[in-house]
Amino acid sequence: MTTRTDGVATRQRILDVAQRLVLRQGFSATTVDAVIGELGITKGAFFHHFGSKADLGLALVRRYADRDIADLHRYWARADDLARDPRQRVLLFVGLLAEDAGSFLGDEPGCLYGSYVYEQQLFGPETRAVVAESVLAWRTALADRLRDVLGHHPASLPVDPDSLADTVLTAFEGAYVLSRATGEPGILRAQLGHVRSYLELLLLPTPPPLD
Repeated sequence: MTTRTDGVATRQRILDVAQRLVLRQGFSATTVDAVIGELGITKGAFFHHFGSKADLGLALVRRYADRDIADLHRYWARADDLARDPRQRVLLFVGLLAEDAGSFLGDEPGCLYGSYVYEQQLFGPETRAVVAESVLAWRTALADRLRDVLGHHPASLPVDPDSLADTVLTAFEGAYVLSRATGEPGILRAQLGHVRSYLELLLLPTPPPLD
């Protein structure tokens, strides 16, 4: 008799193998037969957990998004623990991302969001919404923090928090792609360092009180 624990483990193994294949060759080229062939399970076992390849795709991106949002909260929690000043928290957040640049690149050949965006015609609105909501969660969190900074500190130039958040995330994603394309992992860390320097120059520290 199959236990619930065995069922959960099989589901996770299917997701793990499918994610690796999708990142390597894309969703359209990742067949159900390829997944079950690598796992050595039957089609019946696969369809016990996922009603279709589309269901697998949705489950994959939901799991990926859950981990992504957990990372977002973890980095902000670390920044909040290390500083009280909102400006310093934003700078620390970017610095912590730069510090962990190697883990973002990791052993996986790419980003699942990127794979889904490039093949978005293969997915329904629910799956596309998961990707959009996760990406927008990073933008919203950073923009809200930038608004908090601007409420306490001057800026050297006019600042639109939402647009500035997009700039930071665009630099991150662009550097990630460049690092992947060139095989130079240091690019991601260096570009995040430039972003942090830009934020330091743009978001001025509070001037000391006059005597």
